[in-house]
Amino acid sequence: MKKWIPYEWFVARRYLSARRRTGFITLIAWISILGVTIGVAALIIVLSVMNGFESEVRSRIIGFDTHIRVRSYHDEGISDPAAVLEKIRGIPHVIGLSPYILEKGMIQAGDRNDGCLIRGADPGTLDEVSDLSRNMAYGRLDLGPVPRGDGRTLPGIVLGRYLADRLLAEPGDVVTLFSPSGIRSMLQMPPVKQFIVTGYFETGMYEYDNTYVYISNAAAQELFRMGGRVSGIELRLDDLYKADAVVDTIEKRLGFPYYPMTWFEMRKNLFSWMQLEKIAMFIILSLIIMVAAFNIISTIIMVVMEKTKEIGILKSIGATSGGVMRLFLCLGVGVGITGTALGLAVGYGLCWAQQTYKFISLPGDVYFISVMPVRMQATDFLYIGLASVLICLVASIYPAKKAADLIPVEAIRYE
Repeated sequence: MKKWIPYEWFVARRYLSARRRTGFITLIAWISILGVTIGVAALIIVLSVMNGFESEVRSRIIGFDTHIRVRSYHDEGISDPAAVLEKIRGIPHVIGLSPYILEKGMIQAGDRNDGCLIRGADPGTLDEVSDLSRNMAYGRLDLGPVPRGDGRTLPGIVLGRYLADRLLAEPGDVVTLFSPSGIRSMLQMPPVKQFIVTGYFETGMYEYDNTYVYISNAAAQELFRMGGRVSGIELRLDDLYKADAVVDTIEKRLGFPYYPMTWFEMRKNLFSWMQLEKIAMFIILSLIIMVAAFNIISTIIMVVMEKTKEIGILKSIGATSGGVMRLFLCLGVGVGITGTALGLAVGYGLCWAQQTYKFISLPGDVYFISVMPVRMQATDFLYIGLASVLICLVASIYPAKKAADLIPVEAIRYE
């Protein structure tokens, strides 16, 4: 039994088939398909590359910071971190907890000094919430007491790579930290504490590598005269996209004066800008498909002009105006679907090749990665495919309406 095919699709396919009189029209149709293919492939490739960079930046930022940070209002600190940890521990999706301290300070190495952000961490639980140990570029992550050659011991400190370069500090050197927050009057000397450099870390993010230093919480509490207080609690989740749900649970358990912040809220401007940039690139590159859509309009108009007699005959033997309009809409949608399918295939193939063979490299001294990252998302393929076919459909409406409005008598009068 033969499969039934609507006559609109059948006639539309025949109109695009190469014939002696319509070969030029067929060529223009294939040019239109090529335009849609290029536009769709460009969108897939660009958005996949942007997804790759976004994923790299997010993983590095979150790997250095955390998924959720619990602080107190007015940054007064948490005076009883053990009690807060006990209330948070056991919340679903929480796999790591660690108290931290974050304050501004000054660092001096020899005759060189600079401003820095001093990060206090609990050496025992730091690996639960941070990738710092995996980002050590030189030396070791040792924040505990480190023996010196003269028999004394000093607490360890690790520096960001670029900060260490400016200070000319090397592992084994002694550096001094100053705490401006401990000054109560102009006549008072700021709290000072010496540390021994145990290594450098490099996250690939200049903001961190240029300003941050890590010391133990005990040393930071002594330096900043905080007693037993900490700045807050860091949490790591098994799924970072569950952060909002975990925050709701934390707020119910802790209440005032504590408030949790998700990884997105801590870097809201950056991640919002990334999303906005992706939307802007989608709109801009869609113009390529719109240019191809104009070719579709010209193709259908030329088919209408070429097939005026045939349209008149179709309507005279019973075809309705709606049927004729659907015929030419099928013509435009057929071009759009073909071009879209080819574009999706080309985009996927090139992205897969970059993921597999990494043939496009990046200069390591400019970017924090050596290979162009690519991350394909099914939703991008879906939205781009739907947008492309919709643009082609809209472009087909005007010439299809003109074909449907042809009067049969006028179309075949001189034939």
